[in-house]
Amino acid sequence: MLRFAKHVRESTKLRPVQDNVEASRWVNEDLLPTPLEKQTWHWWNYATFYWSISFTNWTLGSTMVGIGLNWWASILVIFISQSISSIAMAFNSRAASVYHIGFPCVARSVFGMWGSYYFVGARAVMAVIWYAVQLYSGAQYMSNILRSIFGYHYTGIGNRLPESIGISTSLMIAFLLCWLIHLPFCYFRPYQLRKFFWFKTAVSLPSMFGLFIWAMVDTNGRIGSLYSSLSQSTSATAWLILAGINSGLGNTATLITNQPDFARWARSRNAPVWTQLAVNPIAVTLSASLGILSTSAVNVKYGTDIWNQWDMLSLILDTYWSPKTRFAVFLCAFAWLVQILGTNIAANMISFGSDAAMLFPSYINMRRGQFLAQLLAWAVCPWKILASAAKFQTFLGGYGIFMASVVAIMLSDYFLLTKGNVFVASLYTGNQANENYYYHRGWNLQAVAAYIVGIALPFPGFCGQLGATVSTAAAHMMNLAWILSFMTSFLLYIVICSIWPTRNMRYVKEKEYSFEQVAPGEAYHDSETPRDEEIVCEEVTMSKGLPNNTQL
Repeated sequence: MLRFAKHVRESTKLRPVQDNVEASRWVNEDLLPTPLEKQTWHWWNYATFYWSISFTNWTLGSTMVGIGLNWWASILVIFISQSISSIAMAFNSRAASVYHIGFPCVARSVFGMWGSYYFVGARAVMAVIWYAVQLYSGAQYMSNILRSIFGYHYTGIGNRLPESIGISTSLMIAFLLCWLIHLPFCYFRPYQLRKFFWFKTAVSLPSMFGLFIWAMVDTNGRIGSLYSSLSQSTSATAWLILAGINSGLGNTATLITNQPDFARWARSRNAPVWTQLAVNPIAVTLSASLGILSTSAVNVKYGTDIWNQWDMLSLILDTYWSPKTRFAVFLCAFAWLVQILGTNIAANMISFGSDAAMLFPSYINMRRGQFLAQLLAWAVCPWKILASAAKFQTFLGGYGIFMASVVAIMLSDYFLLTKGNVFVASLYTGNQANENYYYHRGWNLQAVAAYIVGIALPFPGFCGQLGATVSTAAAHMMNLAWILSFMTSFLLYIVICSIWPTRNMRYVKEKEYSFEQVAPGEAYHDSETPRDEEIVCEEVTMSKGLPNNTQL
């Protein structure tokens, strides 16, 4: 085993020229700032990127209907939740678009050189879970494709798996095929996938609207509603709406947290900001609305309880089995599979690869981390998570309480407490000589305290949703989980640091830095003069013993 580990380390370009363990622990090719030649994403690239990953939220709207909201209340709830999400996403992209560093390095600047390991590790765990969930969703479309092609030869496959597992043999085959489709994309980094996201955007529109048009034509547009939750008391309705908003925020909690991993490739500082403010709420609300209206209409006509599009495609095959129908379902399912593939790559695979590159920099880069995510997806058993709309909503809400506090602390630190000044060279020094980000033995204790309090308040309610007996107040706090965690950590961190500022905050104050004073200027893209961050990157590369031709 030791020989194998040594071989892996020596076979990678990440290993320093000299056997410098301390250097390799803090820097590799994916942790250094993105070089100028790879800062290739313009605003239109971000527009197609955010549209491609946001215009796939059919099941978010259907899940809202599935938990008890009627169709018009669901649409309103989704728009509110995504407007809040987009604002958080825009702010959280700023540090990366200015300094061109990913989430792990932003986490170092806030939580400390050692403290960041927990927060990056927590995100990595959630990224793998979401990655597996999206894989399972893709398997459902693959199942539609296989049924459209092979008919009974696919559906007639006998189940040789125990019922306790929760997945049939035929669906496991579809899951494996979907997993194999993801495999080659593990090799690519984000700047290499711009054209793919253009393609994903192109195929998403006809598939989404095509399924919606079929539902409206087939049901004569009779939307109705099988749910009468809004006829309940005003108090019950209000809490149901808050639960829906929280679920919507939980659904985009991954994207909110992951913004630095996308924004670091930006050509200009504002390229990822205004695009997501405009695109995300519209794309999510529109796609979810199509899902809500289609779901309601189909459920009224057929007396079903469908809340996702793959079941609707199965219903079409059951009702209108013919060669033309099979071909149409094949095309629609293929387009949905492409959408899931792009979303999974952007929201989960890239983020896990980035996290793994920081957690094990001597052995793993972003590409290797993405391949590792492929293997770990099998251990998640996503078919358990997606067993019903209620369980899915519980998962979404629970995820938010762990990530909301992280984002809140990052934003308050960057915009208010350190005035947007990130000292890039200090992100790669993991000892007491680091006067900016070593904090207390590598941990920002003020941030840890704000984080613990932020997740503690709604956590009893989360346990209640998982089956524990809790008070009504605790249950209601869970309905506010994301917003409650965010606001609590945001305000508490500011209060703590006003009384007990970190060493880095005192440094910024002593130097009297203005907002983003140490950031590189905006005019460098048209200049041949090396930027400050390029000089810093070269200095870090040389000081850590990395080859001068290290590929970022």
